[in-house]
Amino acid sequence: MRRTYWALPVLLLAGCGLAQTNTVGEVEFAHRLRVPPLAGSHLDDQGRRVFDLRAQAGSTDFGTGGKTSTWGFNGSYLGPTLRAKRGERVMVNVVNGLAETTSVHWHGMHLPARMDGGPHQPIRPNATWSPTWTVDQPAATLWYHPHPHGETEKHVSRGLAGMFIVDDDTRVNLPREYGVDDVPMIVQDRDDTVLVNGTAGPYLDVRTERVRLRLLNASSARVYNFGLADDRPFALVGTDGGLLPTAHGTSRIRLSPGERAEIVVEVQPGERVTLRSYPVELDNFLSDLFNGGNDTLDVLELRAAADLAPSPAVPARLAPIARLDPASAATTREFTLAGRKINGRGMDMGRIDAVVTRDTTEIWEITKRGDGTAHSFHVHDVQFQVLSVDGERPPAELGGWKDTILLEPDRTVRIVARFADYADPDVPYMFHCHLNKHEDQGMMGQFVVVEPGQEPGRPDTHSHRNGHG
Repeated sequence: MRRTYWALPVLLLAGCGLAQTNTVGEVEFAHRLRVPPLAGSHLDDQGRRVFDLRAQAGSTDFGTGGKTSTWGFNGSYLGPTLRAKRGERVMVNVVNGLAETTSVHWHGMHLPARMDGGPHQPIRPNATWSPTWTVDQPAATLWYHPHPHGETEKHVSRGLAGMFIVDDDTRVNLPREYGVDDVPMIVQDRDDTVLVNGTAGPYLDVRTERVRLRLLNASSARVYNFGLADDRPFALVGTDGGLLPTAHGTSRIRLSPGERAEIVVEVQPGERVTLRSYPVELDNFLSDLFNGGNDTLDVLELRAAADLAPSPAVPARLAPIARLDPASAATTREFTLAGRKINGRGMDMGRIDAVVTRDTTEIWEITKRGDGTAHSFHVHDVQFQVLSVDGERPPAELGGWKDTILLEPDRTVRIVARFADYADPDVPYMFHCHLNKHEDQGMMGQFVVVEPGQEPGRPDTHSHRNGHG
């Protein structure tokens, strides 16, 4: 007789609240989806587009029973959507109205290390940080969030996050009216409740034949596998770093923490259809358990109007992507993630882990080993291209520009990136697991970009302790 030795551990874990969750049919979509406002801006006397953000404490009613103490930018929870065009010079005045030091990292943005907002650019209470840079990358759905060393999970989970949309001159006929047929969706799980833009049990009134959803996994650890409840296909048109070369028809898109995807969904007049997260199937018991991989979650209800305004069909061709040549790589680096370390070392603010020469291409081979849990790997400053996943050609959803990628247990992902500019021997960029607790526990390293022949400097750990004035 065959015995199932794993039955007792599963029951014990179920008693701890770690068993699979299924909310199909249980979510009462009773709250209209909140759409973050577009941040106001002005042009200063230097021609820079200036935004103002204030990190502040508050309280928020999520509709689940009473108010909760939260943090937000320019409000009690989350922040406005910043929007700028490629070629614009921007400045963001970030005021820290909290009682503790925070920071603001521009996730996915190509910019100088001193403007990156990582742990080396802290903002102490009542201080203002005003990074400025020129937007120089394709149209994309990016985001911003705190990155204080050892406390990222706390700050993000309390509500400090928002989108940053980059536009360019690409003439692609996709839904583009913000908040109407082009909708940001910041997806988080909080106290066993899935929130979209801080809304629990949300519905979206759809008035056009097609709607573009900008999906962001802003959860601390959960991996989502988005699809429609009736398994209808949708068009995947963009990922982290911008539009794909061609639209990819699919019925599922998997996003680990930090990843983004732009999808276009077609609806019929008068119908209601649920956006759902399906089991992720990470092929590992512990990953499925601790990353929410076994869960089935109703996320959002799309409510189509009786009369829908016409929308053009999704173009077959979107945005060309210049492929990086791996044969031109100056070096290949290997990174192994195990426990809460990268290459056997925990994060050290004063240590440079890699020195990259400006205007070179590199291949990074990233492998997850150890306890069976998955990780989400993010590289600051650059967008990369995926060369292979465990020796196999990457699937279509990984065919565009990426800055964050899921690492499944005991698999190797090869990526290629070009470090074109912004040399600074003293101020590093980060690479790290984007499961925020893992990052806080030390699964992070740092690299500097230097001029040819230049030696790396030494990071300023003093500013980390004291923050910006």
